[in-house]
This record gives sequence, C-alpha cells and structure tokens, in this order.
Amino acid sequence: MIHLDTSFLIRALVRGSDEDALLREWLTAGELLGMSTIAWTEFLCGPIGRDAFDLAKRIVNRRVGFSEDHAESAAELFNESGRRKGTLIDCMIAAAALADSAPIATSNVADFRRMRPAGVKVLPSD
Repeated sequence: MIHLDTSFLIRALVRGSDEDALLREWLTAGELLGMSTIAWTEFLCGPIGRDAFDLAKRIVNRRVGFSEDHAESAAELFNESGRRKGTLIDCMIAAAALADSAPIATSNVADFRRMRPAGVKVLPSD
C-alpha cells in the first residue's frame, strides 16, 4: 500500500509527468494505492474536471477515513515537528499513512521531511 498526497495525485494525472510515470509503474506492479480522506478532500476542492475525478476514483483503491486515533497521531506529529503554521493538514495525512504502515507519495517531499523521525516514509525519497 502506498498513500498518495494531494500534490502527487494532481501531478500524476498530467500525462508525461514524473508522477505519471511512477504511478503507471506502481499500477503495473499491482501496488494498492490509498489516500486519506483529508487528502481526498483537498483533491476534490480542485478545480478538477469530471474525467480527472473519475480516473482518480478508479486509481485510488482505498480512501481512509480520519479516526480518533489518527487525530491523536496527527497532533503528536504536529507538536513533534515544530508546530509550524500550515502543516496540520500534512500531519493529518501522514497520520493516516502511518496507521497503514504505508509510505506517502508526494510531490512536496519537504512538507513531510520533519516527520521522518516519527516513522513517516516518503516517496520519492530525497
């Protein structure tokens, strides 16, 4: 299982992008792709067309609801990574991935770098 961050999914839907190539590789290999409902909400805020929505819905096999356990983990990640303004949603996305023991595929590796000491794995790794 690989969790997709919003930035990765948006760019993966652009034919010929690096993210598109990685996504095709994972799909060919039969990799399960998930996404927290937090990231899914960000994606749906778009703007996206109907075709992109339909494709994303087929690609993302599992959309993971945000639970009370995720909330506690996200708060820990937020506090441990420096309580930086604008990072709470990334902490929420990371908490869902951690609960699935899944790496996060992102186009913004720097957004998750501070969470690595807590066990967050990021793809592509830098």
